[in-house]
Amino acid sequence: VQLQASGGGLVQAGGSLRLSCTASGRTFGSVTMGWFRQPPGKEREFVAAISPGGRLTNYGDSVKGRFTISRDNIKNTVNLLMNSLKPEDTAVYYCAAGPGQLFWSDTSDRSKYDYWGQGTQVTVSS
Repeated sequence: VQLQASGGGLVQAGGSLRLSCTASGRTFGSVTMGWFRQPPGKEREFVAAISPGGRLTNYGDSVKGRFTISRDNIKNTVNLLMNSLKPEDTAVYYCAAGPGQLFWSDTSDRSKYDYWGQGTQVTVSS
């Protein structure tokens, strides 16, 4: 599976951005997809995950209520709509694919994901 993330950029606090990740491969519809981010000088952290069929979603505490993950299994894309952005959301954002469907308790664990995109920079100015 190859992943290509896009949609990052510079936005003012309170604004919105939509990230997209396009996947190659015929198994996209059977894998858990996730978004992680790495702020400057910090560890990579969990942002959101979505089940293969799109019915289940999981969010990191810091983005709950502001970010929404979705997927289109026809277009092989997973999206992250980010609203009410804060300066602390500034990071490189990565999309990731699991080897298949993950146990839900594992979806926030970056070590469970086998494939990673190249990352897209999101900068939120105050």
